[in-house]
Amino acid sequence: MNPGVVKVLGSADQTLSLFEAIFSKFNFISVLDIIIVAALFYWIYTIIKETRAVQILYGIGLLFVIWFFGRTLNLTALNFILKYALTAIVVAIPIVFQPELRNALEKIGTAKLVNDFNKLRKNQLISIIDIISEVCAILSKNKTGALIVLSRNQKLKEHVEKGTVLDARLSTELLLNIFSPKAPLHDGAVIIAGNKIKAAGTILPLSESKFDYRLGTRHRAAIGISTISDAIVIIVSEERGEISIAVDGILESGLTQESLKNRLMQLLNLKENKK
Repeated sequence: MNPGVVKVLGSADQTLSLFEAIFSKFNFISVLDIIIVAALFYWIYTIIKETRAVQILYGIGLLFVIWFFGRTLNLTALNFILKYALTAIVVAIPIVFQPELRNALEKIGTAKLVNDFNKLRKNQLISIIDIISEVCAILSKNKTGALIVLSRNQKLKEHVEKGTVLDARLSTELLLNIFSPKAPLHDGAVIIAGNKIKAAGTILPLSESKFDYRLGTRHRAAIGISTISDAIVIIVSEERGEISIAVDGILESGLTQESLKNRLMQLLNLKENKK
């Protein structure tokens, strides 16, 4: 039999023996350990999905697979190259993934156990969604620009403090007054948490993506804040009156009052059981 095949079969037997040893000591703690690790990997995936990090990780994973087979089949030259290539990659990961790592640490540091929208009853949440959808439809019809941020699990205290702190009860009239072209706070963003307008006239960080320079300031700000937090951001274009929404750094455009309402219901988990 070919020595390489024998080597592979030997490795397979060793792997099988390892799994048998693991499962022989399987207990509740082992299950808990697996659940925690799975949750950790899923959390990492939710952070890096839709980013360039996913494609890079696929490439690294492929290199590890090639390295495993090269080592198993004792391919000396290939092993030598991949050994140093993988070492360089491990060193480069913190540099290459710097934006993603920064965003992940920011999300951990600003996380809330329960967001303000989840504290509300179903009828209260419906009322908030109706108010926001109606205001956006009116602003869209009048081609009045607006930027509305709905704060969820990540705290936006730093951005609230950069604007004019209101902590006022949400209402159609107040939102329309804030975004009135002659109002002093109309150019900034409004930050809403639960049924309260936390701040108005807030200046948000702009998206740094090179693909976003075709967009206006409001759209780039919406993509920027939704990239570094889990906020839902609604934009009304001053030029076209178009309604858009940004979530996780992804922009959805061309919404109507009804489609915006449905999207907010989905994002705020209104279909879950609420009393």
